[in-house]
Amino acid sequence: MSLRVFYRISDAGYNKVKPDYVNNENCLKNCVKHFGDDIDIIADNVSDDTFEMVKKYVPISKIQRTNIKGGNAGSFTLLFEKALLLEDETIVYFLEDDYLHRENSAKILLEGFELGSDYVTLYDHPDKYMSPEMGGNKRNVDGPEETRVYCSKSTHWKLTNSTTLTFASKIKTLKEDESIIREYTNGFHPETHQKTGKAYDHSLWVHGLVNNGRRLLSPIPGYSTHGEIPWLSNFINWENE
Repeated sequence: MSLRVFYRISDAGYNKVKPDYVNNENCLKNCVKHFGDDIDIIADNVSDDTFEMVKKYVPISKIQRTNIKGGNAGSFTLLFEKALLLEDETIVYFLEDDYLHRENSAKILLEGFELGSDYVTLYDHPDKYMSPEMGGNKRNVDGPEETRVYCSKSTHWKLTNSTTLTFASKIKTLKEDESIIREYTNGFHPETHQKTGKAYDHSLWVHGLVNNGRRLLSPIPGYSTHGEIPWLSNFINWENE
């Protein structure tokens, strides 16, 4: 199975509470460390300093500098349309600029597809272990989400009902789900559903993909983390990564 990484980086966006070590350069450097520099990058609404930083880690031929009005959803859509041109069996990993990864993340990502999953995230989101009243996932009942656990060559996995807009899938699956994905990423942020105007980004999963029978797997513990302090993936010293 071949793997392509589609990375989007921006100086825009809304404020999030992050540790000091989660920044544009550290996250990109971490990505290149674990996936190599043959990654396709959308550098959207970036300063000249940020653009020069990106060129330190990735060949200029792999970087597209843009000024998209659609924010995160707009840059995702640009990469999504590029992905649809690839061969059906290619796996594409859509990656945002505030994630960190552990050693062997690329290998683990592929193992998720060896288990037959439609979609794979490396992020073990802490909200799946909390009741909604405590800020957890809205589909949790009396505590953690209900799930099934699997075992690949290197790690355990669980079925999960949602993740962020950082995920991987085969191109043939993206083609089959194109209309659903477009519906839920057609706002300024992916959190803004075009019909309700108030759905969160996880609605792509719980109301769109998973609700229509797609399987989403995440490793336990996680092999990546989102950079927000309240939602760092558990049990890993991410600063060391």
